[in-house]
This record gives sequence, C-alpha cells and structure tokens, in this order.
Amino acid sequence: MRFLVVATALAALPLGAQWTNRYPRNVGFGHQVYLEGYELPVLAAGVGDAAPSPDGRSVAFASRGWIWLLNPVTGVAQRVTNGAGVDSRPSWSPDGRQLVFVRDDSRTLAVVVRDLAAGTERELDRGMAMDPVFTRDGAAVVYTNLDAGGDLDLRRVELSGGARTRLTTEPGLELRPQLFASGDRMVYLSKTRAGGDQVRLRTDGKDMALLTGSIVSQARPALSPDGTLLAYNWPGSFGWELRLMSIERPGPSVLLHARPRGRPLTPAWSADGAWIYFSEADARQQLHLYRVARGGGTPQEVPVRSWNYGAPIGRVRIETGSAARLHVRDGAGHPLIPTEGMTRFEGQNGLAYFYSSGSIELEVPAGQVEVMAVRGLATAPAQARVMVRAGEVTPVVISLPRLWDAQQAGWYSGDHHFHLNYGGQFDLAPEDLSLPMQGEDLDVGTPMLANLHNRYENQDQWNWSSLGSRPMVGFAQEVRSHFLGHVGLIGTRELFWPWTWGPGYESYGRDDRTNAEPLAAGRAQGGLGIYVHPVSGQTDPFSERGMAVIPIALIPDAVFGNFDLLELVCLWSNSVGTTELWYRLLNAGLDIMPSGGTDAMTDLHRTMALGTTRVYVRPQGAMTWASYLAALKAGRSFVTTGPMLDLTVNGAHPGDVIAPAAEVEVSLGVHSTMPVDSIAIVVNGRTVATEAAPAAPFSRTFTRKVRVPRNGWIAARAVGPAVDRWPAMANMTFAHTAPIWIGTRLSTDPELRRAAAGDLLRALANAESRLDAGYAGTPIPNLKAQFAAARSRLESLQKN
Repeated sequence: MRFLVVATALAALPLGAQWTNRYPRNVGFGHQVYLEGYELPVLAAGVGDAAPSPDGRSVAFASRGWIWLLNPVTGVAQRVTNGAGVDSRPSWSPDGRQLVFVRDDSRTLAVVVRDLAAGTERELDRGMAMDPVFTRDGAAVVYTNLDAGGDLDLRRVELSGGARTRLTTEPGLELRPQLFASGDRMVYLSKTRAGGDQVRLRTDGKDMALLTGSIVSQARPALSPDGTLLAYNWPGSFGWELRLMSIERPGPSVLLHARPRGRPLTPAWSADGAWIYFSEADARQQLHLYRVARGGGTPQEVPVRSWNYGAPIGRVRIETGSAARLHVRDGAGHPLIPTEGMTRFEGQNGLAYFYSSGSIELEVPAGQVEVMAVRGLATAPAQARVMVRAGEVTPVVISLPRLWDAQQAGWYSGDHHFHLNYGGQFDLAPEDLSLPMQGEDLDVGTPMLANLHNRYENQDQWNWSSLGSRPMVGFAQEVRSHFLGHVGLIGTRELFWPWTWGPGYESYGRDDRTNAEPLAAGRAQGGLGIYVHPVSGQTDPFSERGMAVIPIALIPDAVFGNFDLLELVCLWSNSVGTTELWYRLLNAGLDIMPSGGTDAMTDLHRTMALGTTRVYVRPQGAMTWASYLAALKAGRSFVTTGPMLDLTVNGAHPGDVIAPAAEVEVSLGVHSTMPVDSIAIVVNGRTVATEAAPAAPFSRTFTRKVRVPRNGWIAARAVGPAVDRWPAMANMTFAHTAPIWIGTRLSTDPELRRAAAGDLLRALANAESRLDAGYAGTPIPNLKAQFAAARSRLESLQKN
C-alpha cells in the first residue's frame, strides 16, 4: 500500500498521551498517582484490613475483594459479601451487629453499611469515600471523601436522617479517622503537598502533630480502645516497623515488630486492648494475619484454615502455553484472583490483572467465569467464557499468537524506567520481575532505584542482575534534582551521590550543582544518561505556558550532549509534546535518541503493567547487554505504546545513514493490536506522507517513494485514539522510530536548524527565569555559567 504525500507539522495532532486519573481527581494533594497507589484499597489474596469484633469472637477482614468473618479459634473464614464490587476496610458498629466498609466499582469508592443478621446493605456516600468508622455511640459514621474543591476531608454522616457534617477543611488528604470515646478528640492521618505527612491529634478543633514524615505511603494509625496508646506502622532503616506510642506523652516509641524488608500493614486493636492485629505478606505476596501483645513479644499468626464461600465452589484451569497477563471475573463482574502472587489494578481500562507462567488454577464460585489474556503489546486480547461446575476443574485453553515476531525481525524490547519497590503494599525481590516481564514479552528491564523524598531504599539490590539470561534485568538509578529535572543513569556500576539536591529538599537544597555532574559520572562508567518524563501537561511545549513544563536543565544539557536518551513514551508524560521537543533537538543537530519506560511502581497494587510504554532496539550482531545498550544509544530503535514500526529507507534501518538523493524508497511495516488513526513518514519534523490505517488488529507493509532534502533525517510515526482496551494501558496510541540520517549522522537542514535554535533559546530563557526564582538569594555561578554557555551556543546555531 502507498502513502498519501502531505506536508504538516506534529503540532496539528492532539497533545494527549498523559495518564491523569481514573477515580475522582484530587486537587489539593497534587499527585494522583500517589493518591490512587498508596491510599485506595487493595485487592489481594490472604487476610488484609483486619478488624477484631467488639465481643472478641471474630475478625472481619478483606480478601479477594470480599468481606469475610474469621473465627480465630476454629480458623474458619465465612464470606459475608458476594457482589460485583471490590469490598475492603471493614469496621464494626459498637454493638457488633453491623459492618461499614468500602466498595470499589473501579471508578468510584462508596461507603456501605451492612446489617449482618438481615444481610441488607445501605450506601452512605460515594466518590472517593473510604476509611469509615462508627462513632462510639453507633449513631454515625466518620469517613473521608472529596469535597467540592478536590480535597479529601473527614466528614460525619448520621445513620438516622443522613445529615452530613464536614470535620476537616485543610488542603490535601485527611484519612484514617480514629475516634475517642469522649467524642471530642480524634486521631487522623494528614498528607499535604507542602507540609508532608503527619499523624495528628485533634482536640476541640485544634491539631497537634504526633508523627511527621515524608511519603509514609502505607502508614495507618490505630488508636487503642482506652485512647491512651497509638499503634502505627512507619518506615524504618531496613523496612517498615510496627510501633507503639503514648498519646498523652508522644515522642519516644516502642518497637513491636520489624523484619528486614518487612511491610506490616493496617494495624488494628482488639476490643479489650490486649492485642494489635496486622497483616504482612510472605515472599509469594500472600497476606497473613498476625497479632502481637500490646506489651510486645513475638507476633502470633492467626491462620485461616478453611474458606467458606457460602456457595458451591469449583476450579478453573487456564492454559496459555506461555507466560501471559490475565484478567478473570465471575458472571457478576467481580475479579477472581489466585491464592498467591501479586494482583494489580490498572487505571486506564479499569481491570485487575495477574500473571501466569502458562498454566494456572483458580478456586472460584461455581457459575460463569470469563477469562481475558494477552502477552505483551503484540498479541490481541483472547477471551473465553466457561461454566464452572461445583467440585470440578474446568479447563480453559487460550492461544496467543503474536501479530508480529519482533525477535525474528531482529528487535528486542525494553522498559527503561520503572521502580521495583516504591512504598507499595508488598516488598518485591528482583526475581519477582521475571514472570511479569515474560508475561509482557519484555526482553530487557532497568528498574530504577529512586528516593522516597529523604529515604534511599533498596540499595542492597543495586548489584543484583540477570544480564546473562532473558529477560535481562540490570538496576539503574534515577537522580532527582527535582527542581532541574529527573535524570536516569543506565548501565552504571556505582550509585551517584548526592542522590537529590536543589530547592524542595532539606539537605543539599541550595547546592549549586548541575545535572551534568551525575550524567558525566554515569558516562564515565560506560553508562547512558536519560531525561525521564520530560514534558507533562496537554499544551505545546513551545507555547508560553508549555515551556514552563520543560525540565529546567534539559536544554543546557542537550546543547552540550550531556545525555544520550530522551524518554519519548512514559505513562505519566505527554508523548506528543515530548516529541515536539525532540524534533527541535534533532533539527539543532543534537545527538539524543528516543527511549521508553512506564515509570510503573511494581510493588503497588494500583499500577500499570511493565512494558506498556517501551522501546524496541535492533542490536548489531548477537543480542547481549553491551550490544543492546550500544544500539539504544545509536538510535537503532523505535518507541511505542502499542503499534510496532519496522521502517527501512533504501534498505537502511533507524540509526543508519543513507546517501543523499532527491527521492528515496520507504518501506514501513506497521503491526498493531490497537486502533491507529494515522501513519506518517516524517522528514525533519514535518509529515511528508500519510496512510490511513486498517481496522485493528492489523499487520501491513506500506511502501512509497518520498522526496527528501539533502540534509536531515527521516522517521515514521503512528498515532491513534485514547486507549480503551488491552493490551495497551497508555492514554493514547503512539509510536515513533528513531531517525535514519541523510548524508551524515546528525546532519541538519540549515533553515530548520536556525528555527530550532530560536525555539530552544526561548525555552532556555523561560527555564533560566525559573532557575533564578527557585534559587533566589543563593549564588549559583556553576548553574548560571552553564546557562550562559548554552545560550551562546544556541545563538551561534541560530546565526549560522
């Protein structure tokens, strides 16, 4: 098929491709990814969100998306809820006759109260409603929900009449209310953009901070029944800890439980105040219930010995032949998950998912079961629906043929920006990456160690690697001079210090240090430097408003060739806007090649799948860690959120150089499971030929002769609509190849070089004004010298 010849700029395309939110958006806190990842309920196997009953005879808890009651003496767990929603965070009424809990429908959270004897339910509120607790007299429920201004505030709803009272009004998040018997005091968790995270004691409307920290992601305070002690989980030096502190004399605390890399979650007191219950996962990501005496000692496991669903049970065996990503649900739409291994929820399509090595068996209520499976971006979703009979094992066999075999064509995929552990509900080992990467057909991964504000965790994993086998995994580092822009160091042997600096950090906050320093340190070790998630928002990065989102130090570093890669596709940034910036850099003759990474946090329940934004690399010779990185640096690559692009120009691939000619032969293979609106050939940042795409899924090769200038570069691009289906999870369908050079590598068209230099100069001036404002009152001769030199260089390019 042949291209239609046109001449347009990328700016005509919608400036999308940045994931924003699935649930109602919080404004005051400012970081929706953290809100949904850290604060929203979790769907997991085992025992979570434990709530001992007032009479001490049972423990309510959440498991597999339902509420259960556990008899701690017999070990029998009885299922209480059985609907389509994912239920969690139960809390008892004082008389033990009702439970209030959170119900998640994948777009909103509701607070629901259930009469245990009658089995009836009543929804009290909806939106981002969570963390409900009965008042001590049982007349009302206190919980959190979004207010009209976009903040999560605590509020009270009367069970009789439904009158609502707003209890807090501060910007940010107020969570986990814990009420005193007197009714005039309350402990709660506060998280704000400016003030960090605090556990606060409120007395007669006045607050006192009991604990203060930064990104204490899983912290959940629990007030003792007599109101004298606070049990809480908090990050320690080698993992999270469970601690005890006096309410009346806050300060020093008692360590109740800790283990290396531990994650004690959701502490809760027994009604008599003798025990503190908590959940903690094992190495298979299954949550176990424990209790520890208030006076300390060895925690005791409170096991579940049998599960009573209150309905007939069968099993479903799912065979996919190779590793796969699975979504399984019952006839009502409730997600069904395995008894071990981590389950995740992706916010783009609203689906819970987990991985199978090729064969997996689930225990499920008898009845209809639906299965959807994919393997990476090159397989279309395969679905099956079966009836599971009680007491029987029902097989499901699913075939997942690739639309395009990348490896056979010489391409290998990588995700070069994600975090193995980032404050999530589970502490993962590097070996836990193997199955998800296989299930996503991902060949290379470089998980980045990154700070959680003032914590630098998981440094013990730095030297772990699996570079001699596939999938290849080698740790990278994300250096965060927040103010100047985040940079990644890939393929290095030693961590760079200081890890963080600049305005916004307490330590090294006024350092006159450039990003060129860590980038040079990485390059000296043979590594690659990358600017990650460079352009956010939905505006043209060269508009007045858009220039304010370009990282402050990116243009000076680009001008002097301090980094090698630009993250063109990332779940949390704007691919189209970033590509506009990249075009200017290429047209200015700067050697910066594309890369891709999800910036997923794999230890969070609510996170996207690895490799759903990725780069494909075509090494020369055998595929090794060294040949892969060399090809990535050379631009023998394309990036994608879905479509696969196999471009040749006169037989040359991305990263190659072709001889100047008035006309060239372009061949573009496009293979996409996702809808594509337009396929384009791009010369020096301008679209010169387009082709309408067939209906997805499709695999098609387009050919055409295209007239080209004597200097510059040629690439291919595919753009599609908002993503609404698997296998993709980015907000927009997008793919782009690295350039094929005309004449010589880094050749440029003189007119476009001058125009690009002018645009970069405007953006540099914007960045320098932000630099001056951020460092106001602090001499920064090093940073200012870098900007002055970059300006001089761009002015020279603009004149020549």
